[in-house]
Amino acid sequence: MRVRVLTVCLAATIGTMGTAFAAETLPMRKAGLWETKTQSPDGNVTVRQCIDEKTDQLAQGAFGASQNCSKRSLVKTDTGYESESECKIGTISATGKALISGDFDSKIHMKVDTTLTGVPDMKEPVRRQMEIDATYVGPCIAGQSPGDIIMPDGKIVKMPTAPKP
Repeated sequence: MRVRVLTVCLAATIGTMGTAFAAETLPMRKAGLWETKTQSPDGNVTVRQCIDEKTDQLAQGAFGASQNCSKRSLVKTDTGYESESECKIGTISATGKALISGDFDSKIHMKVDTTLTGVPDMKEPVRRQMEIDATYVGPCIAGQSPGDIIMPDGKIVKMPTAPKP
């Protein structure tokens, strides 16, 4: 269940970053291998992802298309960006706020506060706070395709590709 809740939290987090309804857009990350460390009361997770311009756009909007969001905003501030969202992911309602900073070439830092309702087998509401630090590591590993995510156990998860027109 912990992994499932973390997955929903990450989906909500990425949803807060989505650009479909936002007045602002986040800068593109530098192409290459990024290591992302997520710290939360549920545990810490570190993954690595090979990104290029297309997969970065997909990552930012990945969950936006599958969510029913009644609110999604992204506002540039003096220190970075503030994001807010209210979305439904299946039967789960997610309300989230994120503070995003960094240069997007070598590092990104996010503080995320998400409240979930409708999570099966969980008392409501479920509040999750996370800090996410993404660091540019260098070029993608030989044989790695853009979008590939290397999980903590070494397994590689292929990111879904955009539908062809």
